[in-house]
Amino acid sequence: MEGQLYRRLAPEESAELRLQPQDSEKAKTFVHAFLKRSMPKMKDEAIQDMLTRKAVVLEHYHKKQTKQKRKKTKGFTAKQRRELRLFEIEPEQQRYAIFLPLHELWKQYIRDLCHGLKPDAQPHMIQSKLLKADLHGAIVTVTKSKCPSYVGITGIILQEFKHIFKIITKEDKLKVVPKLNNVFSLELDGFISYIYGSKFLLRASERSAKKFKLKGTIDL
Repeated sequence: MEGQLYRRLAPEESAELRLQPQDSEKAKTFVHAFLKRSMPKMKDEAIQDMLTRKAVVLEHYHKKQTKQKRKKTKGFTAKQRRELRLFEIEPEQQRYAIFLPLHELWKQYIRDLCHGLKPDAQPHMIQSKLLKADLHGAIVTVTKSKCPSYVGITGIILQEFKHIFKIITKEDKLKVVPKLNNVFSLELDGFISYIYGSKFLLRASERSAKKFKLKGTIDL
């Protein structure tokens, strides 16, 4: 039985299977090249040692796939934002009445945030929540300022940046008020909160993680 398995094929059988008969040296060369491709990390001496000492179990060689780094999408630069006028409000849209619904939404947002603004609510708790809340839509008043012309300005906050508020007044005038050296007040359901702009020089998205001191300061 073993002789039948390992016997050489007859010429007519090789022709029928379309095989080219090879001598022993060619067979050895082929086997060595095949093993070299199958086990590229092994040296020739190690391959030869495996052939003479034990049976060889061929494993499929997986090529390591290099991970492609994902390209981060770049946002607009400050210059591009200015050129596209992304943060500019058109003159025909600068109407106080247009933004009153936004103020109503803001009031409901604050009531939900402060669990209803009940009369027995702790003022310091409301103050801490207001300082971290989104102020777009809030009605604020400049109560103190080193520049007298800012005092008394009242309106709805349309945009908040790191250093300024953009406020629309009842006279349909868009005011750009700096935070620095100004004190703002906002009132909702009888609660009045004061914001010291000099301690408020943050973007709206950064205030949620900021720890504020609830005690006021006389410094503007």
